[in-house]
Amino acid sequence: MHNEAMLTQLGYVPNETLSRQLDSIKKNTQGYEKIAKHIMDLHDHLKVNKGYVALSNSHDYFKVKIDETTPESLDEAREKIEHFSKKFKVTLQQLPNKNTYYILGFEH
Repeated sequence: MHNEAMLTQLGYVPNETLSRQLDSIKKNTQGYEKIAKHIMDLHDHLKVNKGYVALSNSHDYFKVKIDETTPESLDEAREKIEHFSKKFKVTLQQLPNKNTYYILGFEH
């Protein structure tokens, strides 16, 4: 998927700066080509739970964030993220005490 299409699908207005940031994230995400489509699918599945995939501003990774506050929907979003991780063998790092995860890459 081209940068412009991916940025648009993630809700960004594509520009050169974001495209360079996305390139850095792609290079830093181990096995990116194997999980790119699944990252976009996760983004779509999390929308109903006020969750989304975004570009991290502080690290060269994709960030998964859940803004949902109701316990049931929050649990459902966490289950979707765990399912994504296990099914597609993706390593995630959860930030302490937050509903935010970094997508580190494909497990070997």
